[in-house]
Amino acid sequence: MKGLDFTAVDFETANGFRGSPCAIGMVKVREGKEVDTYYSAMRPPEGFDRFDPHNVAIHGITAEAVAQAPRFGELFEEISAFIAGDVLVAHNAAFDIEVFESALEVSGLDSPGLSCLCSVRLSRANYTLPSHALPKAAAEAGYELTAHHYALEDARASAAVVCDIAQRRAVGPIHRLFQESGVSARSMEAWQGPRARESRATRQVRTMAHLFDARLPAPAPRHMPDLMRWQDEGKNLPPSAVADPGHALFGQQLSFTGSLSIPRAEAKEIVAGLGAGTSSRVTAATSLLVVGDGFEPWELAAPDDSFPLRSSKARDALRRRSEGQSIRLIAEEEFRALLGAAWPVPGQTEESAPAEVTARE
Repeated sequence: MKGLDFTAVDFETANGFRGSPCAIGMVKVREGKEVDTYYSAMRPPEGFDRFDPHNVAIHGITAEAVAQAPRFGELFEEISAFIAGDVLVAHNAAFDIEVFESALEVSGLDSPGLSCLCSVRLSRANYTLPSHALPKAAAEAGYELTAHHYALEDARASAAVVCDIAQRRAVGPIHRLFQESGVSARSMEAWQGPRARESRATRQVRTMAHLFDARLPAPAPRHMPDLMRWQDEGKNLPPSAVADPGHALFGQQLSFTGSLSIPRAEAKEIVAGLGAGTSSRVTAATSLLVVGDGFEPWELAAPDDSFPLRSSKARDALRRRSEGQSIRLIAEEEFRALLGAAWPVPGQTEESAPAEVTARE
């Protein structure tokens, strides 16, 4: 397939912090064919290298297994050489690009700048599946993924999805394939020396680095923060300047709480395209709080003192509403109805993205 050139990548991490990679797999594709591979286990950056039992249960990599392996920072030069300026592809690109970003930050390394395309989103745009989790999408592409969460096999499966869809659509150039499917790249900027402003994930974890430092006594599980939810927030993008002012979400200011059936970062991207603003917390400007975790519209209409959701955002929204702020809480069902054709998986529940994100953290 002419022009179908890219490098597929997959990381496994030691704990809930993005900057704790413990394995990487990469598959180089040229003209739609695999031509080279790279795999390495590694120690995460020092100070962020505690292995969480939840992560170990998923990928099977332990601290003892990588005790003699080089750290991410020691491997990055050869990782970068393998990528060699390629566009990357990953099944949930936001995760993998943020692993690069945070791991470079805490390792004190320069960034070459990277761009990553998402095979989950490409799958949603082209396959009709009840789940677009990697094993299901790979199976649709004709690839049997027998070693899920082994980084090299996951990268190979992601590459298989892209190559199969390119073949079906008869579109070779990688950027054209994704563009015609409505999927844009996730990017990491280039920087040299200490980064002027680190990523949100890194800034948050630096305030509690002692929890992730394997040199220190392990904290009790109840003291570990719930990073699984932190890292799903995504960027708050500016509302589109060409959005339809007649759309119900135009001019609204949204915040999200709980798990949606699409990644929160993707939901933010969609609503920005419809002319709405988003924030990562409830503010004085918030007009809509979208509540995930399977809540039904009637449950959100319950009196404030019997509201079943315990999230801090929900409590803050209810407090602000009691003080006179015009703020409405809506369940995912109503949110999907407001999005209409913009919803990426019409008529079906997409459980894959949150499950995939959680598993890989």
